[in-house]
Amino acid sequence: MVTRSDFNKYILPVYNPAKFIPKKAKGSYVWDQNNNKYLDFASGIAVSNLGHCHPTLVKTLNAQSKNLWHLSNVLANEPALKLAKLICNKTFAEKIFFTNSGAEAVEGAVKTARKYASTNFSNKKNEIVAFNDAFHGRTMMAIALNGSKRMTEGFGPMPGGIKQHPFNQVDGLKKIINKNTAAVVIELIQGEAGIVPAKKVFINEIRKLCKKNNALIVIDEVQSGVGRTGHLYAYEKYNIKPDILCSAKGMGNGIPIGAILTTNKVAKAMHVGAHGSTYGGNPLACSVSYEVFKEVSKKSFLNSVIKKEKIFLSLLNDLNKKYNCFTAVRSAGLWIGLELNSKIENLTLQNIMSSAYDEGLMILKANNNTLRLAPALTISEKEIKLGVKKLEKSLSRVL
Repeated sequence: MVTRSDFNKYILPVYNPAKFIPKKAKGSYVWDQNNNKYLDFASGIAVSNLGHCHPTLVKTLNAQSKNLWHLSNVLANEPALKLAKLICNKTFAEKIFFTNSGAEAVEGAVKTARKYASTNFSNKKNEIVAFNDAFHGRTMMAIALNGSKRMTEGFGPMPGGIKQHPFNQVDGLKKIINKNTAAVVIELIQGEAGIVPAKKVFINEIRKLCKKNNALIVIDEVQSGVGRTGHLYAYEKYNIKPDILCSAKGMGNGIPIGAILTTNKVAKAMHVGAHGSTYGGNPLACSVSYEVFKEVSKKSFLNSVIKKEKIFLSLLNDLNKKYNCFTAVRSAGLWIGLELNSKIENLTLQNIMSSAYDEGLMILKANNNTLRLAPALTISEKEIKLGVKKLEKSLSRVL
């Protein structure tokens, strides 16, 4: 049997996982090697939107595994075409490129945006505007977009042509979004920053300036997409149509898959050989993702996310009245940020997460002072109430 010490021995030390090792999972629950049971408010970082081992997805994966695993994009495959058609029918998109992850989707989106700008305008029109406190992944272009020293130190030189601007600050946008801007890359809700939504006046100004300067709007919905916010994608809430959208995480419910969504107008700049992926559009992943989108895109399903968000907020606000442990409670559907009260000694992310594991609760952190909750979108009201009780017990142990 493998143990946690094997992680330290064999795995590159870029993670610091919990001391237990999960062995199986079902719905909103996870069991470790010692059969300890945990209620999952993390969902693999907003991935398992339909819960662990969803029966329809298990059936679909088993069936597809008996027919076709891999071809590469030398050949088309039915699951990829069915999924692309479904996504286009449900969103603004007219063309899809399948990837294996969110960071890969972001890389491809920037590449596509620059190709569009150079094809239609000039090679000098290559600047990408991104925003402070964003998170777009861990590849070189993604950390360059993130811009923080914490992400980039020691990995330079960084890819050039990236311009940073404070998130939600309208002042200065006119200067930074100009004739040399190929695209603006933005999260409508910054997840790693602590579930921080963009202000509509900020988004409206970006939209106006992009139109004026023929710059594309690239929306990163890797974490916010596929129903997480109570909309299939969060851009619907903001009444903005992206030119390119990056998706991943919840698309495969744990099966690695991502996508670049775009329009025919933008897609015309790309040609055979301009981009590619060995595994992108994998039949196994696409067959599962098709079933995910079928379920998550239902209006009744999305409405249930909003209903559950209200239950969460009511319970969390009551908890906060009792302990005064959060200085802010922010949410976007079933994506919740709890900013810790720094004036309370011992109320640290490390202490709370350790205590939560002891109480049988799996939670996440965002930045250096915010708890992040991202349960399965299928979580029941009973499980929500149980999880918040476990969170309260976890907090009371460190207060």
